[in-house]
Amino acid sequence: MDELESYGLGDVNTSVVYRVLRDMEEKGWVASSWDEEETKGPPRRVYELTELGDEVLTWWTNDLRETRAMIDRVLEIHTQHMEEGQGDYH
Repeated sequence: MDELESYGLGDVNTSVVYRVLRDMEEKGWVASSWDEEETKGPPRRVYELTELGDEVLTWWTNDLRETRAMIDRVLEIHTQHMEEGQGDYH
């Protein structure tokens, strides 16, 4: 939860995050355990990716790369269009 803000997700509701983590655990993408030693308070649930979770994450990041390449191409075409004087920045 502490690191979500660094990804621009600081305002995500905590209950939503844990619901998603439970769903991911049911799918076998993550495994959880109770951490009773590293906490300074009550035990907390710790999640880590499973082998299947790593595979899903790899597929997802590859899909993101493909999407980013398509977006970059559209932006490139738009830039060329504008530089050639065929468009107006209004």
